Amino acid sequence: MSDKIEKPDDAWRAQLSPLAYKVTRKHGTERAFTHDDFPKAPGLYRCVCCGAPLFDQATKFDSGTGWPSFYAPAEGAPVGEKQDNSWFMRRTEVHCARCDAHLGHVFPDGPAPTGLRYCINGVALEFQPQD
Repeated sequence: MSDKIEKPDDAWRAQLSPLAYKVTRKHGTERAFTHDDFPKAPGLYRCVCCGAPLFDQATKFDSGTGWPSFYAPAEGAPVGEKQDNSWFMRRTEVHCARCDAHLGHVFPDGPAPTGLRYCINGVALEFQPQD
């Protein structure tokens, strides 16, 4: 799934909820503990903007932060990273490399086996149960 998706801003705004638009297209953040909990069943979390498979339920864990957390992207997922120096902090932003949707940030305080915590805005994801 390497086809780059580009749309004009008004098309994204029409496709997404106001909060999903603010988070994914304008680099916003949903408030902690405000997104519904995701199912515990096997499945994939896909990009709300383009449907790209991003994270597997098997890598999800409860970080206690109030946002869905994963210790690794799904195999072959189009998850990109770049430095984010906003808010007087140095962080690593995580985005969908297929459509450039802002997803959240990755931190080096996660569990084994990677030691990483992909802290993702729940509104940026759609859950697809495994068939």
